[in-house]
Amino acid sequence: MQEYITSSGEILLYVGRPDFSLLDTLAEGPGDLWHSGCQQGFKNAFKEIIYQTATFWWYLNDFEDIDPAISWRINSEAFVVRKSVWEHLGGFDDKYEGGAIKGFDLAYHMLRNLGGIPLNVSKLFPKENNVVYITSIDRYRFYLKHYKKHHSYYMMLRKGLFSFPAEYNAFKKAQKDPASKKVEDVIPSRKIKNIIGSPKVCAVIPTMRRQDFMLKLLNDLDKQTYPLHQVVLVDATPPDERKEDIYNSIDTVYKLTVLWQTSKGSCRARNEAIEVCNGDYIIFGDDDIRVPADFVENHIRTLQTYGADAANGLDIRAKSPDDDLDDLQEYLRDYDKGFFKVGAAQSFSNANSCVKMKWVRKLVGNDINYDGGYGEDSDFGISLTRKGAIVIHNPHSVNLHLKPPAGGYRWWGEQAKVIGRKRKSQPWELNHPVQGLVPKPSPTIMYQVMKFHDDTEVKEYKWKYFFIYLFQSKEGTIFSRILKLPTRLKQFKKSQFYAKNLLKLGTRHY
Repeated sequence: MQEYITSSGEILLYVGRPDFSLLDTLAEGPGDLWHSGCQQGFKNAFKEIIYQTATFWWYLNDFEDIDPAISWRINSEAFVVRKSVWEHLGGFDDKYEGGAIKGFDLAYHMLRNLGGIPLNVSKLFPKENNVVYITSIDRYRFYLKHYKKHHSYYMMLRKGLFSFPAEYNAFKKAQKDPASKKVEDVIPSRKIKNIIGSPKVCAVIPTMRRQDFMLKLLNDLDKQTYPLHQVVLVDATPPDERKEDIYNSIDTVYKLTVLWQTSKGSCRARNEAIEVCNGDYIIFGDDDIRVPADFVENHIRTLQTYGADAANGLDIRAKSPDDDLDDLQEYLRDYDKGFFKVGAAQSFSNANSCVKMKWVRKLVGNDINYDGGYGEDSDFGISLTRKGAIVIHNPHSVNLHLKPPAGGYRWWGEQAKVIGRKRKSQPWELNHPVQGLVPKPSPTIMYQVMKFHDDTEVKEYKWKYFFIYLFQSKEGTIFSRILKLPTRLKQFKKSQFYAKNLLKLGTRHY
């Protein structure tokens, strides 16, 4: 590998023939490794990754028409990497036989586990037409290195009966001559810089039946080291339960806008709030969180330092709804160090996230097809990524999630479990009220699977779903689950029915 020193003095390592005119700019951005694998024949290679991830990982597939784009399918003979990151990873794992899998192994591990960001940059290297071949032994080496053993067994099962002898033989050989032990320490995050300029930051918070919790959060937001420009609060507390003047009792440094929601659902609430925001960033939060004084400041500092477009903060679950910020500090001392990495986000939460306004405008808002169900925040994060935004995990902005037993928009979702006349219709039911069996999984989760994945991947989700249902349940329950399998299959089909109806409507915001 050869060295390139950027104008800021950072050392990059490279192999192949990169366009050197791009390197200084790339080094100032969020990436840690850059390549053009998708233009060199590596796009969506190693399809067998689906047997472990199914549809549960954002980066299963390479993204279409996005440049740059997060991608772990690098060409091991043409890439650029920060020297500090390369040395941290220890280079390629030479236990693999093939060159392609060596590159995939390194970039996959840094992306999924260590807080590194590999980016495909289309014009960084010349186009090529490589043909990717991975031996079955290398495939099992990869699986045994990165996953628990039962994932290898599952892959053997999915490969089919006729392939089983060859697959089992490859598995046993991989066990005898395994890949090297993987690096466990996360890539050190960058020192976050002070805020540049005076960006205006808005906060959007929907609430329902939790006005007292909301007051605590509003006071936390008033004590921020970087003052908020505007807080838009959307309150859906029913008129007969609300205190109309409760928010008049506080005096804040930010502009407080209160909207009394007449529509239903947290997605609609956030969309109504977005319409009246006029800042450079939007912070999304839940009504049952507490935040320390540096919460807002650290979101902006982290985004600016990494040159990213959105960030998903660190969400800490409280042990009691009465916990406070002193308890948060105690929890943080005992928290797993693996959560304190930056890197590409692998999930997204409306309880703690910050997004550049221009990207919120591109998405318009939350997809209201999720109202009454689950998955709206994950959809928002995936949609940002698919539009081309770089979404990172930000461990510097922490919240304490109180999770009180009552109140909140999940009140509507809880109605989905009710059967009979007492059931309140859910938005996703459209003109087909649920009768008899409750659909499982949630139709909005099924909608998300079908919205972002093709028929083959949806089928794999079904296989994985029932495999987990049967074999990863409590010991001693498998026989009862087998007896219940016909009913669960009907519930799954019912969930697909509602999801397909939502797909016909397409993404909606109003």
